[in-house]
Amino acid sequence: MVRLILASSSPRRSQLLREAGITFDLARPDIDETPHPGEGPETYVLRLSQEKAGAIPAEHHTLVLSADTTVADGQEILGKPAHPDDATAMLRQLEGRTHTVHTGVSLRDNSKGEAGHLSSKLTTSRVTMRPFSEAEIAAYVASGDPLGKAGSYAIQNSAFRPVSALEGCYTNVVGLPVCVVCEMLRDCGMDVPHAPPCSPSKLPCVMGRAD
Repeated sequence: MVRLILASSSPRRSQLLREAGITFDLARPDIDETPHPGEGPETYVLRLSQEKAGAIPAEHHTLVLSADTTVADGQEILGKPAHPDDATAMLRQLEGRTHTVHTGVSLRDNSKGEAGHLSSKLTTSRVTMRPFSEAEIAAYVASGDPLGKAGSYAIQNSAFRPVSALEGCYTNVVGLPVCVVCEMLRDCGMDVPHAPPCSPSKLPCVMGRAD
């Protein structure tokens, strides 16, 4: 029987998999997440997802699933804010505009030899933010929710409700495109439940995004 290992320290990715009915064990990869000079956001998230999958010791009959998500304003990678002033600056940069959210997903199949077979996919969503007042930004930053989140926001925050429109996969913006993950697991022979729709008719408010 093949065992799935999620290589992630994000509780939100774990929650998304559990809500999809997927059973897994957890491992926490330790890698340097600093972007390389001149590295674009798509290349960045794919590279990190691959490095995370490779950071988990290989065991026979295991699948190692990993992911990395980033917010991009054009080719500018907007990572996690270093402090509240950084979060405020990011929210001012994004408000009232459209940006992209990229997630790289990698799956290492250790049943195919010692090194394992690695497959990766990129998922991109276009997110439009609503206009914010300075008071709204200040209150949201003071709540602490932006800290630890790429782009300084969570799409699901029920009080701030930062997003006015979404094109693409909703769970991708949370941090794990569940529809893509289910497809990749099925390709490796796992029996997984039917994936939820990628694009909901409305934006639910249930959890913070993974990074």
